[in-house]
Amino acid sequence: MDSMGPDVAKLWDREMIRDCLYRYCRGIDRADEAMLRSACWPDGTDTHGAYSGSASGFVDWAMKALPAIKRGIHQIHNILIDLRGDEAAVESYFTALQRQPNAAGALVDVHMAGRYLDRFEKRDGEWRVADRVVVFDWFDERPAPEKSEAERFAHRQPIGALWPDDPVYRLFGAAAKGEE
Repeated sequence: MDSMGPDVAKLWDREMIRDCLYRYCRGIDRADEAMLRSACWPDGTDTHGAYSGSASGFVDWAMKALPAIKRGIHQIHNILIDLRGDEAAVESYFTALQRQPNAAGALVDVHMAGRYLDRFEKRDGEWRVADRVVVFDWFDERPAPEKSEAERFAHRQPIGALWPDDPVYRLFGAAAKGEE
């Protein structure tokens, strides 16, 4: 990257940070463990609502919780990146929609919005989240519709699925699973 010049190298670093954030979203939404692990340094930390501990522990925790989520989609918005050499402070707004069982076991639609406050580190040329704090700015929970997915989605096919059944894995192949 040194041959690109400092401005182009900064643009490249910013793009790699954004790519990492997007990998995290796919990893969560598709329950793709390899993709999720590719977004964080295992020795990092994650303070994430009900979970607080190591980043690798968060992935373990999430992989147990994600199969209960019937539908999920995370979106990233308004990414602010403050590059500090091989570290970066990053604030990313997120919106998450999930259909999942509530504490009583009834399916509910959950709408969350907030911000990921991340300290990224660049190691051996690769940017990943080193430390994350999730700030929740919005939470709404409503009963899920009673119609079946076949009734609701009708001709809107294919329907998104978990790893490895989602159509994205046919499009991207092994690279879509966080493998290089």
